[in-house]
Amino acid sequence: MKIAIYAFDGVTMFHLSVPQMVFDEVRRQRLGEWESILFADRAGAVRTAEGYTLSGVQGLEATSDADLIVIPSWGDGGTAWDPAAHRAVVAAHGRGAAVAGLCLGAIAVADLGLLDGRSAATHWNAADRLARAHPDVVVDARVLYIDHGDVMTSAGTASGLDACLHVVRSRLGAEAANQVARSLVVAPHRQGGQAQYIQRPVPRGAADDPIGVATAWAMRNLAHDLAVDRLAQAARMSRRSFVRAFRDSTGTTPAAWVRSRRLDEARRLLETSSLSVDQVAAACGFGNPVTLRQNFGTAFGCTPSDYRRRFDARP
Repeated sequence: MKIAIYAFDGVTMFHLSVPQMVFDEVRRQRLGEWESILFADRAGAVRTAEGYTLSGVQGLEATSDADLIVIPSWGDGGTAWDPAAHRAVVAAHGRGAAVAGLCLGAIAVADLGLLDGRSAATHWNAADRLARAHPDVVVDARVLYIDHGDVMTSAGTASGLDACLHVVRSRLGAEAANQVARSLVVAPHRQGGQAQYIQRPVPRGAADDPIGVATAWAMRNLAHDLAVDRLAQAARMSRRSFVRAFRDSTGTTPAAWVRSRRLDEARRLLETSSLSVDQVAAACGFGNPVTLRQNFGTAFGCTPSDYRRRFDARP
């Protein structure tokens, strides 16, 4: 199997290394005749974001017999495909090559037109950018990767490892993927549907901003009743005016915002405290651990206990 990885001026060394690390390990472990090469718009050299020059990079002819083409990242909003590279990758896909966009590389794949009418994953911070640029693409900022068979996209940076291991697993089986993962000392399988862990900003409670005052008050009282009427009272507004102003300010409803803040606090307590799951549920206003588990599983794709095992930050 031949994997062609797209290298462009300004790509980071890490993004380039992720698919090479995983796929070259298949060859090193003698699990399959896999070969990964770097290609660019023109044969020669590319300069990385770190200032290094990589020589020996192949040209677009490398796509002609590739089984998988990987776009390991992408640049800022002004980055665009070279027309010849665009044609080469689309042609390769047309003859049967799979195409994978890792992290911001999902935007590059969408720019090729290969995601129209499909779902896609990308770094959570670029989800809105992808959705605005390609309204026909269903962007899911919660997942680690999405595989359509011929096209795959993944979420931020380290999720590229999960996506590449998924390729190994789907082509060579779980035992081969586990062997590669053990060699690289990474988790052998994180489900594509596991949520990205996103840090969400909280509006500031400026004295002249009633919504800010209400949200700041709510953050100090997450364990208590935070019904809409109570929040409106904190903002000194009528219920109807508050709901309208709240949506204008935050882009969501009061109930959804409160639930997200409670989940954020639950994550913080699971990471940093020794409180039991029952105590975390009470401290965050979920009332009982069953409600916490249901909401936590829906939002993050794992249980509170699994999250604590993975992200425990206590000494």
